[in-house]
Amino acid sequence: MSDCIFCKIVARGADSHRLRNRYGVGDHGRGHVNPGHTLVIVKPHVETIMELDEDLAADAFRVANRVAKALEARFSLEGLTILQANRPAGWRTVNYFHFHVLPRAADDGVTLTWPAKNPPREELAARAEEISSFIVDQRTEAQRTEAHPTQVGVDSATV
Repeated sequence: MSDCIFCKIVARGADSHRLRNRYGVGDHGRGHVNPGHTLVIVKPHVETIMELDEDLAADAFRVANRVAKALEARFSLEGLTILQANRPAGWRTVNYFHFHVLPRAADDGVTLTWPAKNPPREELAARAEEISSFIVDQRTEAQRTEAHPTQVGVDSATV
């Protein structure tokens, strides 16, 4: 993805200040919102959280957690927002999975509108059951796959 700005950041081809480790890249680029605003970028080009495997997802959040702890230890934070967006309706602006670790101040001008819909309890319960059963099905499938690892081809170089 030669025109992808995050691919360039990962490859050290973009103008930014980076923190690197084996999981990904923390980037302090020109588009930061507040001092200390850091992007946590996974190394492989993955567009959405739904495309991450569980290990890479855990690694990405581990790096976001470490960045948050470093910001807290080094700066006097009033607050902190971690933002991860997927697809245009989810506010995604770059087709590459990443976290924004954003130090916050009460008057920093960053906003988020949360228009609560307050659905009936029955609707909430039905949605919770649907999501829970899908997660259980995924876990069961993963356990079955682990019991028969030769049936699944995995390229560890891309994980």
